[in-house]
Amino acid sequence: MTEWETQALRPSKLVPLAAVLLALLAAPFAARGADRQVTDDTGRVVEIPVEPKRVVVMHEPLLGLPLIDLGLEPVGSYGRADDGSPLSAVDFIDTVMGQSGAKPKGFGPFGRIDLERLRALDPDLIIGTERDVDKAEQLSTIAPTYLQTVSTGRVHGFGVEKDLADLVGRQDAYAERLKTYETRLAEVAKRVPGGADKIYLAIITNDQLNLVGDMSGAIQAIEDLGFRRADLSGTEAGAGPGTLFSVPLSPETLGMADPDLLVVMNSYAVADRSPQATQARLDTIMPGWRSFLKPAREGRVLYLDSAKVATPTIASALHTLDAIEAFEKGR
Repeated sequence: MTEWETQALRPSKLVPLAAVLLALLAAPFAARGADRQVTDDTGRVVEIPVEPKRVVVMHEPLLGLPLIDLGLEPVGSYGRADDGSPLSAVDFIDTVMGQSGAKPKGFGPFGRIDLERLRALDPDLIIGTERDVDKAEQLSTIAPTYLQTVSTGRVHGFGVEKDLADLVGRQDAYAERLKTYETRLAEVAKRVPGGADKIYLAIITNDQLNLVGDMSGAIQAIEDLGFRRADLSGTEAGAGPGTLFSVPLSPETLGMADPDLLVVMNSYAVADRSPQATQARLDTIMPGWRSFLKPAREGRVLYLDSAKVATPTIASALHTLDAIEAFEKGR
């Protein structure tokens, strides 16, 4: 046998080397797991991981908090700094979830997405709201991008958390959280007087009075306790934290209202959200309200910390139940 024939019969070193290279190239995609096809709330068809591990959210209170409540920690959150510190007035993760550990990394301040920082987070799924539709194509160059509806009339209470549980495969975690909520709801319901015709009105103050929308843990808990929203003709409320959270309400309209329960919150954009600070804000907006507002005269005003209760999470609903229980005990 010639030397050439001997070499030809020897196993090639190139074949296993090529196999190794192919395996290395495929590893990141294999690690992502299988994909599935879904249609997001804007009608876009998206291929997403069956069990996403590295999720980035475009709105922390509306999207990040529900995921955290389900046990899935986002790796990135729009509106945080590079080190995870908040760029807004309140850290919703600490306030709602009671956490003080590592936070999602930021990728630019509001209005200026840093695509390179976002890419460096290596997300396997980006979740935005329907208001991010103009960014979806650009975001999709980095990771599959799903847009979740957060508008009033489409999602109620903590419905976003249920939707996201189905999206990211956390149905079991949601079921456990819902069980905890329903148990607590039954406990608090025993303390709440009145029948099925109880009426509530929820407002939040900043520089003016605003009617609170129906997408939050607070509204879920209040309505699950048997309260119905007051019918204020000509007003229409929005969604969760952000520009859609509330709509203006005139002092005259509030002055004529007589709900069984008046829920009042101070803006989550201020540091002091205590009942005293909220009352002081009302003094500025509606001088004399303590005298002419009937629920105030009769002790039917519940003060809530907006930062704790305004997210569409079971955690916010539980905070609300705690506050209602304390309120009823004090009456």
